[in-house]
Formats: sequence, structure tokens, C-alpha cells
Amino acid sequence: MITKRIIPCLDVKNGRVVKGVNFQGLADVSSPVELGKYYSDNGADELVFYDITASAEGRRLFTDILTEVARTIFIPLTVGGGINTVDDFDRVLKCGADKVSVNSGAIRNPSLIAEAAKKYGDQCVVLSVDAKRVDGHYCVFAKGGRENTGMDALEWIKKGISLGAGEIVLNSIDTDGVKKGFDLEMLQAVCDISPVPVIASGGAGCIEDFVQLFETIPTVDAGLAASIFHFGEVKIADLKAELKRNNINVR
Repeated sequence: MITKRIIPCLDVKNGRVVKGVNFQGLADVSSPVELGKYYSDNGADELVFYDITASAEGRRLFTDILTEVARTIFIPLTVGGGINTVDDFDRVLKCGADKVSVNSGAIRNPSLIAEAAKKYGDQCVVLSVDAKRVDGHYCVFAKGGRENTGMDALEWIKKGISLGAGEIVLNSIDTDGVKKGFDLEMLQAVCDISPVPVIASGGAGCIEDFVQLFETIPTVDAGLAASIFHFGEVKIADLKAELKRNNINVR
């Protein structure tokens, strides 16, 4: 049985970690360097670093803070935000990232996925999908959840995988920051079509939500969360202990 991963996410704006609800109302949390080191030292399996306003502001990702984060952690690091070219991949990987997450840049130019996968390998390319229900369909949103692309999320994920994405992060805008549990319905639909690892993001409010996620959808590979970890509501060691008690395989 595949070991489930627990992944804290740092949403970074102007050099600080922030968190909101449904992608709105961002509040300052902490320094990404301090928080990243804390998670690395306290049982996180991986870390995700998103420069959340890079795409909307049409600029490149901040690399100075990223380099500092990468230098202080000893777990795999996935980085996203403002990734529009293979050169952006190169820049971020040179800062110490292990994987690169694409979202708006890949929506604008899907061939970016194929080019990056060819150069760095599928395992390096993470397709991050911000999806929301619109008229009964799962629609893809761009620019940090600000813009409805009109694209069907399941079709986009299939296309991304065919182009070489080696991992999918599914961010449910409907459940993001609400702390009422992961979007199990949407996640199941994605896991049903994905031959590559799927990471669940958006909605975790307590330890039980992770237990429910892995018990309900055994094929999901990882649970990603932000605020419950940032504000100390859930400690990763406690979460892993409870998952083990429920016979869910964790590191």
C-alpha cells in the first residue's frame, strides 16, 4: 500500500505567508523561512511554496525568499506561482525546488507542460488545478482563482497528464479555507481518471478530515493543508499517529 503524504502549503504574498477563505480575505501568518523549517523539522513529508499573486500581477516568482526556504528544509519542495516558461522552471529549480507547479502559465500555453517534462522529467512537473462548481460542472479557474477559464476541469487534467504532468494538485475553491472537510466528490472524479498521483487540497479542518479523505478515497496520494497547520490547530505528529491508528500507511 502506498504511503500517504502530509503536505503543508505556504501561500506567500509580499514575502509573507498568508491565508484566506475561498481564495479571498488574505491574513498575514508568518515568515515562510521560519514556517518551512518548522514543518521540515516536525514530520511534514513535503512542502509546497506558492507565490500566490505572481500570475495575477504578471511578474516572476520571488526567488530570494525561495532560496532561503530551500536552504533551511530537508524535505522535497514544490514551488509554483508565475511559472510561464521553461526558463522559469530552470530558475526555480536552481533555487532548490524539487518539483515545479504550473497553473495559469500552463492554461495559457499547454505545451509548457510537455516542454518541461521533456527537459526535466514528468516527476518534476506538477499540474495545479483550481476548480469550482459552475452550473453542475467542475470548471478550471486561473490567476489564483480569480478568472473562470470556462474549461472543464476533468478534461484539462486528462490533457495535462497526456502532455507529461507527473502529479496533480486539486484545489477545490468551494472548500478552500472553509475547514469543513476535503471535496471528496471532486477528488473522487479526478482520481477515477488520473494514472498519476493526486494531492487533495482545500477544506481540511481537523484530523478526522484526513482520516475520512484516505478511507473514502484510497487512491488519493496526499493531503495538503495550510491554516490548520499554520495556526497550530493540528500538529503533523498527532495527525500521523491518528492515521496509523486507523491503519492508514504514513511515514
